[in-house]
Amino acid sequence: MKNIVVLISGNGSNLQALINACNDGRIRGHISAVFSNKANAYGLERAAQDGIPAHCLDPKSYADRDAFDLALMQEIDGYQPDLVVLAGYMRILSPRFVQHYQGRMLNIHPSLLPKYPGLHTHQQALNNGDEEHGTSVHFVTDELDGGPVVLQAKVPIFEHDSEDEIIERVQVQEHSIYPLVVSWFIDGRLKAKDDAAWLDGVRLPAQGYAPD
Repeated sequence: MKNIVVLISGNGSNLQALINACNDGRIRGHISAVFSNKANAYGLERAAQDGIPAHCLDPKSYADRDAFDLALMQEIDGYQPDLVVLAGYMRILSPRFVQHYQGRMLNIHPSLLPKYPGLHTHQQALNNGDEEHGTSVHFVTDELDGGPVVLQAKVPIFEHDSEDEIIERVQVQEHSIYPLVVSWFIDGRLKAKDDAAWLDGVRLPAQGYAPD
């Protein structure tokens, strides 16, 4: 069974969706460890409750980002991961880290990429009067939130919506599409090559998989 390592920084709701999907067989893989850069991240408790090794590495204990990422790489590699999954991991990764896991690291970002990379995506959508928002699963590259998109999910923005209402609507979709994309990778259907995502041997368009 293939090994998955998950990186988090906070509540871990997407981690929980992945745990549930592994437990009920929708993902035919095993979450072998969870790592966080924050000791108080609730996602660590979620992992521990399911018997998954949960670790925290404090960035303040290392000289710089490169030193921290090198230590994290060494810890992760101890679990021999087939896939590294970023689930609300709020640190910019060093080029060395990204290169080390090239083609086997996924992230989920709360916008319809390439729109709104970075932070505060929900508020940006509100401020700009967008009628729709969403979330994107993509392969990780050196470009911030710029790797090949695998799958997106859209949600409407209604008049008088609050940021919290949009966040909740987006998270419902995240909890559905992230386990699906992870299962594609674990089953060998999804690959990254030629600066694109490929599903079942077909190169996906820029916005990712678009079902008929």
